[in-house]
Amino acid sequence: MPLITFEGIDGCGKSTQILMLKDYFEKKGIKCSVFREPGGTKIGEEIRRILLDNADSPMDPKTEFLLFAASRAQLVSQEIKPRIKAGEFVILDRYIDSSVAYQGFGRGLGKKIVTFINEFATDLVYPDLTFYIEIDEKVFEERKREKKDRIESEGIEFIKKVIEGYDQISTASRFVKVDGKMEQDQLFRVIIEKIKENFKV
Repeated sequence: MPLITFEGIDGCGKSTQILMLKDYFEKKGIKCSVFREPGGTKIGEEIRRILLDNADSPMDPKTEFLLFAASRAQLVSQEIKPRIKAGEFVILDRYIDSSVAYQGFGRGLGKKIVTFINEFATDLVYPDLTFYIEIDEKVFEERKREKKDRIESEGIEFIKKVIEGYDQISTASRFVKVDGKMEQDQLFRVIIEKIKENFKV
């Protein structure tokens, strides 16, 4: 069954759309599982705490990326592959594209090495469909003005690089770009139309 991922910079609204999609599937009697990255497993949640804690600054970009990859490897092995094999829809709040955008472009590690290690970590498990919810750095600042985690606190220039990364990689055919400034219900209608179009549900 399909693997569906949601991507975008923090504050774009993807977590809300994921909850709405989960509810949609459940009402239709379609089995689905939702996981977040980093996290989704006991090991992954421990890694998440380290990655997002402001107390863990400064962190070397390579350390940061490899921790994301470690969490991802555990999630794919423990949860994603078995559930897809069992016939479930799997929905992810972030996946490999986040590392390409945030560490490859934002941290300057480069797309090539980040993609290579991601593919090793995930056994080449790629999404069937990826929703990229687009917002700019101004909307990010408005929505994340309050408490920010370690990565959200990096500043606008970092966020601009991440957006540039997403803009480059979201040209792949599995991506669907949606305007994150739309009202939630309107945005969800766009997502559902694409889900129906791709999976006939």
